[in-house]
Amino acid sequence: MSEQVWEAPENDQTSTVVLSDKKAKQEITDCFENRELSWLRFNERVLEEAEDLDNPLCERLNFLSIYQSNLDEFFMVRVGSLHDQMVLNDNARENKTFMSPSEQIAAVCKKVRKLAVRNGEAYRILMKSLDEYGIHLTDFASLEDNEAKYLEAYFRNEVLPLLSPVTVGKKTPFPFMDNKDLYAFCVLKKKGEKDRIGIVPCSLKSLNRLIQIPAHKGEYMLLEELILHFLPLVFKQYKIGDKAVIRITRNADIDADSVYDEDLDYRELMEQLIRSRKRLSPVRLEYSRPLERKVVERLSELLNLDPAQAFLTETPLNLSFFSQFKNDLHGQAALFYEKRQPQKAPLIDESRPMLDQVAERDLLLYYPYERMNAMIRMLEEAARDPEVESIRMTLYRVAKNSQIVAALVAASEAGKKVDVLVELKARFDEENNIHWSHLLEDAGCNVLYGLGRFKVHSKLLLITRRKGEELQYITQIGTGNYNESTARLYTDLCFMTAKKEIGLDAEKVFEALCEERIPDGFDHLMVAPLCLQNHVLELIERETEKAKNGEEAYIGLKLNSITDKAIINALIAASTAGVRVEMVVRGINCLRSGVDGRTENIYTVSIVGRFLEHARIYIFGTGADEKIYISSADFMTRNTVRRVEVAAPIEDEALRAKIHHIFDLQLSDNVKARVQKKSGAYRKKHTEAGGAKLNSQEMLYAEAYEGKL
Repeated sequence: MSEQVWEAPENDQTSTVVLSDKKAKQEITDCFENRELSWLRFNERVLEEAEDLDNPLCERLNFLSIYQSNLDEFFMVRVGSLHDQMVLNDNARENKTFMSPSEQIAAVCKKVRKLAVRNGEAYRILMKSLDEYGIHLTDFASLEDNEAKYLEAYFRNEVLPLLSPVTVGKKTPFPFMDNKDLYAFCVLKKKGEKDRIGIVPCSLKSLNRLIQIPAHKGEYMLLEELILHFLPLVFKQYKIGDKAVIRITRNADIDADSVYDEDLDYRELMEQLIRSRKRLSPVRLEYSRPLERKVVERLSELLNLDPAQAFLTETPLNLSFFSQFKNDLHGQAALFYEKRQPQKAPLIDESRPMLDQVAERDLLLYYPYERMNAMIRMLEEAARDPEVESIRMTLYRVAKNSQIVAALVAASEAGKKVDVLVELKARFDEENNIHWSHLLEDAGCNVLYGLGRFKVHSKLLLITRRKGEELQYITQIGTGNYNESTARLYTDLCFMTAKKEIGLDAEKVFEALCEERIPDGFDHLMVAPLCLQNHVLELIERETEKAKNGEEAYIGLKLNSITDKAIINALIAASTAGVRVEMVVRGINCLRSGVDGRTENIYTVSIVGRFLEHARIYIFGTGADEKIYISSADFMTRNTVRRVEVAAPIEDEALRAKIHHIFDLQLSDNVKARVQKKSGAYRKKHTEAGGAKLNSQEMLYAEAYEGKL
């Protein structure tokens, strides 16, 4: 499986709430989980997949790599944001567990240290397992004399001439260290002189990081370990004291709005901010070998970093070399997940035009189980169809070789009016989106760049074509990005409809975006930031009132994350009134289930498995009174009141049944689902002896292959 890209979380609200009544504060916080610690619980579930012996070996390598890259982004974005908050006002309190920024950083560091022990053990077990398949990372203590001599010659001839060592002293300042690059660090000692520091960059692009040991296929040494070993040949005038490979993580929480200049081209502004991100302050130091406390303190001081944010890491500081190991083992199918291919959706006829099929009835695709090409085919048809007058679309993250962008370019070159909103503030995708924006503009598309301080995160496509005297609206609304690559890794829903009332609402969204105003006034869609949170709260209140009146009341939610305190409070009130609430929440969850008298009617599971759960589903009510939506929005403050998001009602009975089936299957999962306890911790379900195992993701793929999804 290709390495997954897991979206990093972004900012949420803080508060200056002060509670003097300790009992009242405890009653409130019993139902809440701090968002940063909840995210670490999520990443712990990723680590569990690396530890799970039921997963194929190479997939466990992948999960360990994902765990590391997740943690990198978490420090860059979340801990970076907390640092900024701490500098501005450390008396501010987040609005759920009332922790200050510094308290949150301390709690995060404590939890990360605990997880580091498990991470190191998981790595050791995986490397031992790789030994059985002839793949081994060696060290100098394990080498034979001829092998050690070969590596010394290789270092002298190939590596040493490329090195740029720095000796830190009175006349030489501490060098700038690039974000996440590897460096060999050492204490330099000379009789009669104060100890100095030596730094050697290890990221040498012209050399392979994995050095093959001659005559031992599959046996490697890491380049950084080779450099670390031969530091005496680099700093010949000194005796080498403590040494380690080190890496820093820099704050990446740039804020485009805080430096907005209306006289500056917006795309140029984003390019400047991308460059500035590379030089922001360090928020984490990692070192690969034990160092004396005074050495860690000195190094932290030079980096202007709290020593509490320095971590001994018992795995290599960059696990990207796992990809080479997986390549070496590529022919051994048992070490990987069974190959799966997206299937044709049963309702779609591949011999007929997609535009005609959507005009006849609503359609719903479920990635990665069903093919994305049906939606792409619809867009490509629209680009060629002489009756299509305009295409409007929002783009947040797209693939590097995007068929979506190619279709939009073709439509514009065919003379159609094409409006494309390219969100330049899609974190870590800014450069890619800037590239596409140039390409679209060059093709004649009308390119928009977000909506001021509101990110446009909606997944919305509107095709308008003239059928005789009338306009026909074909609208597509999704839960995930228009990205062919992630559509094979993320589970997402794609809804396509020709309902005029949906099309008119979608047109209102695009008209507002083109006029640089906040969308408002919708009859059928729920559209953030003005018309989503309030409607969700109304629907929760509706179920709460039904429960109070003794009627059947139900709420079902499938989300990536839930942090919106207004919605959480409403769900607590609903549970207290007797509403049955079932939630499938993959990542951050600030609401604790099962708290006596408060959330005892809330049942929450998290699924972390082969595919990243990314679809959002809202279900309110039962029977004839039931309302179902799919959406691009999680129940996070950033989504509900700070972004443009769209939720669409699903009214076709067959599509509603499909959504119910997906949701119920995930609630029944007893292989990859973890159940949240009232402490906030997650535990895997226990299957009775002899009981059937149900992996919802595998079951859904089996159904897709049988044409039954």
